Amino acid sequence: MNIGQASKASGVGAKLIRYYESIGLIPEAGRTASGYRVYTAQEVNVLRFIKRARTLGFSIERIQHLVGLWGDKERASSEVKRIALDHVAELEAKIAEMRAMADTLHELAEACHGDQRPDCSILRDLEKSGLACSGVQRTLEPAADGG
Repeated sequence: MNIGQASKASGVGAKLIRYYESIGLIPEAGRTASGYRVYTAQEVNVLRFIKRARTLGFSIERIQHLVGLWGDKERASSEVKRIALDHVAELEAKIAEMRAMADTLHELAEACHGDQRPDCSILRDLEKSGLACSGVQRTLEPAADGG
């Protein structure tokens, strides 16, 4: 089948198939006499495997490793499990980080009056955090004596 058919059968866009080929995630496709890529049913299965792994958030590097393990009938399933559990740990860390960000933003939004006044606790917090990160220790508010 050609790249369009392989794309439709696997759910992976033609551009992405070409990219996967260029980085060595999948082997270079066979070519017709006129130069068109040709894919086998097995290659489409590999594309489906990759698509599912991407859907689960695996990195290209890990997918490359998983594809290799998938093709190795002598593999130890413990290696596959380790890769999956490492990925789960990373996902859980990201979830915790995002939960903390959401909680902080919720607290800031609750503290904001949300009215017509210019005073905004959200912007003050962002300003304060930006100054702390840049090492700037001065305040941007005018001094109490008008200076």
